[in-house]
Parts: sequence; structure tokens; C-alpha cells
Amino acid sequence: MPTSTGYDVRAAPDYDWDGRRRGRTAFSVIQYTVAGVGNLVYEQKQYRLTPGDTMLVTIPHNHRYWIEPGETWEFFWLAITGQDAVRIHRMIQANAGPVLHLGPEAVEKLARCSLRLIKGEGNAPGAASAIAYEATMILYDDLLGSHSRSAAPGDIDPIRRAIDHIRDHLSEPLNVSAMAKIAGLSRAHFTRMFAIREGLSPAEFVLNERMTLATKLLIEDDISVKQIASACGFDDPNYFAKAFRRVFSTSPTEFRTTGMYASQRGVR
Repeated sequence: MPTSTGYDVRAAPDYDWDGRRRGRTAFSVIQYTVAGVGNLVYEQKQYRLTPGDTMLVTIPHNHRYWIEPGETWEFFWLAITGQDAVRIHRMIQANAGPVLHLGPEAVEKLARCSLRLIKGEGNAPGAASAIAYEATMILYDDLLGSHSRSAAPGDIDPIRRAIDHIRDHLSEPLNVSAMAKIAGLSRAHFTRMFAIREGLSPAEFVLNERMTLATKLLIEDDISVKQIASACGFDDPNYFAKAFRRVFSTSPTEFRTTGMYASQRGVR
């Protein structure tokens, strides 16, 4: 669930945040530097945030970000709460650090998420949760979900080989034993390695990929919920609807008809 978002230009000395003094409720801050410069100390390492850098910090945590005297910092940000979102953000930090270098398309998508929230598309809890989930997966896909498909099969590591198979076969049954076989690992070793690499169990990863595909189909394609359920690997549309509601706090039909993405294609 997003707690705040916006665009701002700030100057010292009125902008200084301590991650230990922002309450005990867990949340994350995604902050993209448009212009100027900011400073971050994270786990005893100092960073200078310049245009194109994206800061990702979770709270509560021992970190600080601020502006030096005489400097300004222009940025947009999204603050997101929720156990699953914060867990994924921490996994991204563990792999990529607190200062991210996103591709232009990912930055544009994050900006759209912020803009849609500013325009009020996240007023309903389900809509807000969906946008927060989308922003989280934008980071995940850009930093951890992309990998070369042009390498020879023997050059792809076992976990990535399994991920390739998952993403290419979301409409089919994807049990852990079959995925482990594709990776060439025992079920137990595959499950351990997958969780270490991706921060999720194989089953959680499959569900996330299916839900991401479901949102895209609901937004972009004029096909029935039953067809979408089938395309996402659910034989029972009712079970698909229950799984979708657990993730987004709204039904697939409500998600499609709220119109929260109606302006997305017109935003550039």
C-alpha cells in the first residue's frame, strides 16, 4: 500500500531524514533523483545521489539521507508499506544495494505510478495496493528479473534456466519437482538455492509472475476473466479470483472496471 508520493525540490538545511526515527511501522522509500544531488549514509557507506540514481531504503533502519548546505535535490518518490512489498525491497537491496541504476523504461513506469497516485487513482485500497505492487515489480523486473536468453543452454545457470521456463509456461502446471528437474537439481537443493537467489520460494515466485501477467491482461486485453485465469495457469476461475483478491485486495473484475489504469496509455 502506498503511503505517500510526489515530486519536490528541496534545499538544505530543512531536508534530513534518519531511518531510526520514523516510527516502528515497516515501509520503503523509492526516490529517483531528477536533478541536483542528495547524500545517503547506509550501513556505514556514503553515497552521492546524482541525476539518474534511484534510492531504495527501508524503515526502520540505521541510515540517513540529507542535503548539504548550498545544494538542492530535485526528485520524485513513492513510500510503500506492506509486509510483502518491504520483503521484496529488502531482497532487492541485498542484491543491488540502496542506490539503484534503473533503465529509462523502468524510471518512466515508476513516474507513471507516482503520477497516477497523485491524480487520485489510488484512493480505493485495492487500487492503491495494485499500484504499490506494480512499482515494486518494476524494480524487481529491471534489476533482478532480466537476463540474457541468447546464451547457449549450458551457459545459463540452473536457477535462471528454471525462471526462463516459468515465464514461458505460466499457463501450464508448474510444480516444484518439475522446476527442479529443469534446473538439474534435487528438489531440496533447488528450493534452497531459489529462495537465496530470488528472495521467494519457487511457488511464491510463480504466483507473483502469474499475478503480474494477470494485471497486464486485465489492463491491455479485452478477454474474459475466465480466459485470463487459464492463461495464468488457473483451471478454476473462482480459485484465480480468490488468489487475485489475496494479492490485490480486489477482484479481477473490480480491478478491470475501476478504471485506475484508464489514463496510463495517454501518460507519457
